Amino acid sequence: MNKCTKEDVAELVTLNGEEYLFYKSFPLDVALLRGTIADENGNISFAHEGIVNEGLAVASAAHNSGGIVIVQVEYLTKNDTIPPKDVRIPGILVDYVVEATDPMACWQTEGRYWEPAFSGQIRKPMKSIPKMPLSERKVIARRCAAEVRSGYVLNLGVGMSADVGNILAEEGVIDNVTMCCESGMIGGVPCALPSFGASYNPEAVIEHSSTFDIIDGGGLDMTCLGLGECDEDGNINVSRFGTRMIGPGGFIDITNATPKVVFCGTFMDKAKLSVADGRITVTQEGTRKKFLKHVGQITFAGKYVRPDQDIVYVTERCVMKMIDGKMTIVEIAPGIDLQKDILDHMDFVPAVSPDLKEMDPRMFCETWGGLADIF
Repeated sequence: MNKCTKEDVAELVTLNGEEYLFYKSFPLDVALLRGTIADENGNISFAHEGIVNEGLAVASAAHNSGGIVIVQVEYLTKNDTIPPKDVRIPGILVDYVVEATDPMACWQTEGRYWEPAFSGQIRKPMKSIPKMPLSERKVIARRCAAEVRSGYVLNLGVGMSADVGNILAEEGVIDNVTMCCESGMIGGVPCALPSFGASYNPEAVIEHSSTFDIIDGGGLDMTCLGLGECDEDGNINVSRFGTRMIGPGGFIDITNATPKVVFCGTFMDKAKLSVADGRITVTQEGTRKKFLKHVGQITFAGKYVRPDQDIVYVTERCVMKMIDGKMTIVEIAPGIDLQKDILDHMDFVPAVSPDLKEMDPRMFCETWGGLADIF
């Protein structure tokens, strides 16, 4: 990835005739972790945490490497007051506990100091979850939601794709779908930034690694993920833009293991658009193209799509699919000119379906109300 890597961190190996990358382990000297409550023996509860993540795994790795484990908590309690099943990190792995004295030192997420509906203390009424304002972002989330079917186990990624949960709640079909997030949230309504990773009213909160056991084993029906860059082969880049390295997160595992994958994002970066009365208008064109001849890094490889996978690319201006190996526009938004607003801003020439459809104009109105019929 860069010149800082002084030695090979991975080795190509072959097992049962298949190639794998073997990543070598390395020792940890210090683990800095976060919990809610610690008892006098250092047992750690995550009572107010929205996400479990890998607290136990990281503590174990540092301790077993001969390193030290430091855990920040909000509260200290006497021994035998944390129920044993609520202990997420046993005290035998903990070297130091730091009780936070700054009242603003224990934010639950980047965007909320503490939302009890994230950590299971309350269950928030769906009508109290804030609705999204009408914008191109809401249009995209609605169109993605139209790909969901009743009974699906649905994974939502970071960014615009996380807004799909808000649409499902607003449209009153939340009880027909089980949404999850790779952070370990099962059920409820996943949050968008700045509280991504948490969910309102989750049914279960499990370890990050256990979530990927479910994902890699084919436990999802559909995923909705971001679209940073896309090219003529259907490749997607969300991990590296020039010298800016973001990393793929769970993107690669999720897209390879899920039967239906919906990528979503705005068609151009920084464009200004007007959404009203069943149509969308470009008022000022964007500054950066997202549909390129070749993406900067391949996070999802279009040519390796399995025959049984359904791949959809959703923007506010059009919807595309790979058909016969060609990126094909299958839907266009009302108010959008195919040539001026789409084709002129792509570095490749896509196919246009002979059965080109118009996106549902109701998605471009203040109230949609069409999702229950689709389900």
